[in-house]
Amino acid sequence: MARRLPFSVRRAEAALREADPVLAALIEAHGPFRPRPGGDPYSSLVRTILFQQLAGPAARAIDRKWRALYSDDSRTPTPREILETADEQFRAAGVSRQKASYLRDLALHVADGRLDFDAIGRLPDDDVIARLTDVHGLGEWSAHMFLMFELGRPDVLPTGDTGMRKGMQVAYGLPEMPTPVRARDIAAPWTPYRSVGAWYMWRAVDTFTPTS
Repeated sequence: MARRLPFSVRRAEAALREADPVLAALIEAHGPFRPRPGGDPYSSLVRTILFQQLAGPAARAIDRKWRALYSDDSRTPTPREILETADEQFRAAGVSRQKASYLRDLALHVADGRLDFDAIGRLPDDDVIARLTDVHGLGEWSAHMFLMFELGRPDVLPTGDTGMRKGMQVAYGLPEMPTPVRARDIAAPWTPYRSVGAWYMWRAVDTFTPTS
């Protein structure tokens, strides 16, 4: 079951409207920030690994076939089940050898307690990033998405996300997509609600219509 956001959307949007007229216009155009934190962090990370570098339809097909190995494609297999899955089974489901190794490493981290989801939600953002990126196959981008959409953290800026930076280019009328360093400068006034600001940058890309 999805959890409530650990911050006030109304307060966040009021602060962002005051801090940045560009964001004020986007908030007016798109309405309130809508994402809600998830309720199953383990399944979220399994899905992140499975869907890496795949188009949506292909990833969903592999996901269904892989889950069917465990007799129920509506649930995520347990860490123990993943660790007991043979290479041939992964391959038959369309899961690459590299992704199978990532899934096994995630399963090991959960099984031996290095990744404790009850504890991780109480850690500062930087510590969460460190714990997650210790798992092979989970980089900074994955950790940022986890913080934003699984834990509902308010002040995460995913500078490695090209969609977010493209939104900045569109929203601020920049001649080119900003670098991660430039993106941090642009988003500095959004603190402590950079997650919300980033969400509106994605909305800016969604609604942009070329005028040429």
